[in-house]
Amino acid sequence: MLNHTIQTVIRWGRSLMRAIGSMGHALIQQWFEFLRNRRRYTPFQGIKSFNLWPLLGLLIIGMLIWGSSVHQPRLVISYGDFLLHAEQGDLSDLLFSPDQITGLLVGKDLKTKPFITYPLPDAALARLLATKGVGFSVNTGGPRDGMTYLIYLLPTLLIFLLFLFSLQRFRSFGSGMFGSTRRSLPIVLDSSHRIQFKDVAGTQEAKQELEETIAFLKDPKQIERLGGRMPKGVLLIGAPGTGKTLLARAVAGEAGVPFFNISGSEFIEMFVGVGAARVRELFEQAREHAPCMIFIDELDAIGRSRGGAHLFGGHDEREQTLNQLLTEMDGFDPSVGVVVMAATNRPEILDRALLRSGRFDRQIIVDRPGLEDRLEILTLHARKLVLDSQINFRVVAQRTAGLVGADLANICNEAAILAVRDHADRIAMKHLEAAIDRVLAGPEKKSLVLTLEEKERVACHEAGHALVAALLPHAQPVQKVSIIPRGSGVLGYTLQLPFEERFLSTEPELLDQLSVLMAGRKAEHLKYGNYSNGAKNDLESATTLARKMVCEWGMSPNLGPVTLGKWQRLRYLEPEGTEERNYSDPTAQRIDQEIKSLISHAEDNAATLIVTHRKALDGIMTILIGQEVIDGQTITQLVKREKDAQKV
Repeated sequence: MLNHTIQTVIRWGRSLMRAIGSMGHALIQQWFEFLRNRRRYTPFQGIKSFNLWPLLGLLIIGMLIWGSSVHQPRLVISYGDFLLHAEQGDLSDLLFSPDQITGLLVGKDLKTKPFITYPLPDAALARLLATKGVGFSVNTGGPRDGMTYLIYLLPTLLIFLLFLFSLQRFRSFGSGMFGSTRRSLPIVLDSSHRIQFKDVAGTQEAKQELEETIAFLKDPKQIERLGGRMPKGVLLIGAPGTGKTLLARAVAGEAGVPFFNISGSEFIEMFVGVGAARVRELFEQAREHAPCMIFIDELDAIGRSRGGAHLFGGHDEREQTLNQLLTEMDGFDPSVGVVVMAATNRPEILDRALLRSGRFDRQIIVDRPGLEDRLEILTLHARKLVLDSQINFRVVAQRTAGLVGADLANICNEAAILAVRDHADRIAMKHLEAAIDRVLAGPEKKSLVLTLEEKERVACHEAGHALVAALLPHAQPVQKVSIIPRGSGVLGYTLQLPFEERFLSTEPELLDQLSVLMAGRKAEHLKYGNYSNGAKNDLESATTLARKMVCEWGMSPNLGPVTLGKWQRLRYLEPEGTEERNYSDPTAQRIDQEIKSLISHAEDNAATLIVTHRKALDGIMTILIGQEVIDGQTITQLVKREKDAQKV
């Protein structure tokens, strides 16, 4: 019995030692890899790479074997028989416990059998019953086997499994505390899928600025022959959708070097120090693949200016990550051939240390595309589209002033969707125009049904805009007028296109623009004798334009050529901002009077034109009510016939 127990314990110990040995082997392999590559590993790295499930299975099997072997089946005898055997001297090797007695029962052939019995708590009663020859036994539920011990072990196993599950979740959530900070960074190595400058339309100035960066990546020692150095960091600044990320990929593609692409938000984690460790790892991998390029998108996520009030103190995760980035950019040798490129649309909030010489000291503005750039972008995106031969992309480029490359790509895609909806074989010009309207003003809201009176009023409002724009000499020509409700709350709109893209506006052009803005509201008043709330956006635009003419551009004859108020942009790339007042209350009253005078004069000018050409206004209204859309050529013809009739 004792020998069997010892052998079972030895087998179980060997299984456990083999499991511990496999874990130690994994840890030793990780240690040798650390010595060879000098990489940083956390104390949990070896455990993380080792699978604990085989060890857990061996532990359960060992418990079952131990339970079944130690408590192997014995002969169960009653306590009365035990007393009788004790009187006869047939027992040996007895072991007394509080709840049981075990030993060997010696037979007539001198062979022994292990037995077990359970004593009665009242010893005197047991002797009396045995003396009288009354048999009895004790009900204790039977011996405990391996399955019984396993059932008792289940709560402990469940708690252990829950701990393993929680540990795995923490590893995936906070790798800096429970796992390794080393991550598989997205790196582009395959030259067959590279983007080049030919795949990026527009942004000619930015491309020219980046040519030097490409030359340096191709030959890092080229600039050293002249005693100069290549800037370590290049910062791309531009509005969202202007193609900053695409330009960075094109630089790496033109140079033919590996390209590390990572977002600034990927450095920030819950635990302090994880982001800094990832920055170190990023630069280590970049040095291994040099010459190469690192691109950090949305740099403002980690490069926000330090200082000011902090909720959790000054040493938070973002500051630690930023400090590590600054240190790495100072530390690596520029001759290695690693260029750090970043992009942001909020450069005004970046820390000054990032923009100083030796870091991101080369800043390139990726501006919104002009007319020719938009035409080139549209042509590039239309290469895969099945187009009708009558499409004129120059007209589309004129209609999309102010849109960025991402918007233009969306317009091409929306046109394809609309063509499929119409079951057309090719994308026509009407599909592109409908896509522009959808992107600029929202989708058509067919569920919004206007009453006849509302429809006539909207038609009168838009007809007033179109008529005055067609009559004024310095106004932009009308391309299209629509009274179809749109999802953005627009009940109608008048689309004007410039003859050519302009960057300066003269005073007569601005005054005519004010008259066009006020024409819709005035047309409603002349037609119905009252106003509606449909001119809200027109009044806002007219007031903003008049205030700029008076306060910023010095176009007020009474106030003179002065700038009133200090305008501060909330964001670097935003055209609008807030005004900081730097003038007295009497001057403010005069400003209000000048603004009101400009708007009133524009409204009177629009009213005179509408009254003079009332028939042309009614003609435009009639077509709009019947067709809901009218083009600029039809409006021009109506106005021309009206002028000819007045001459006769």
